[in-house]
Amino acid sequence: MATAITAGTVKELRERTGAGMMECKKALEETNGDIEAAIDVLRAKGAAKAAKRAGKETTEGAVGAYVHMGGKIGVLVEVGCETDFVARTEAFQALVRDLAMHIAASNPLGVSEADVPADIIERERAVFLEQVRNEGKPEAMHEKIVEGKVKRFYKDNTLMAQPFVKNPEQTIEQLVTDVSAKTGERIVVRRFTRYELGS
Repeated sequence: MATAITAGTVKELRERTGAGMMECKKALEETNGDIEAAIDVLRAKGAAKAAKRAGKETTEGAVGAYVHMGGKIGVLVEVGCETDFVARTEAFQALVRDLAMHIAASNPLGVSEADVPADIIERERAVFLEQVRNEGKPEAMHEKIVEGKVKRFYKDNTLMAQPFVKNPEQTIEQLVTDVSAKTGERIVVRRFTRYELGS
């Protein structure tokens, strides 16, 4: 049986998702008034919209800062979006804060694989190859095993692939996509700098 869709239900869905009133009403109609299901519908539609906007310019945004452990670690992160309006939203500002805090905690080497210096990858590859040889694995499998270890290294050490420290079920890339879906704009993590006292 369909649940009555009230103004209060629409308002609650808007507050929880940041989506427009008509979008919320349609999502509730589509899900017979089930708020949780409507959230999933809006997220799926928002993610699809965000994917369509992949080529859009991200000339607005914010630089976020985070200082951790009594001043021993500090982070600056630059996050871009399409409009000043979205840059000022609570969802975007919270994302910037979360990213800065995550970088302080997880110490990634770069935003994505392309940002990791080639010499670091070559050094890791040499270490992995030596490990595989010492484990006595068949030589024919060495390259495949090393490639798997390099992929894992990227996953552990690049910001977008890392599990989010506040929610390890979600990667940073998924977090950014979710906020992008919520705001309806393309969001890009451009760069970051992490300072650690004495290093």
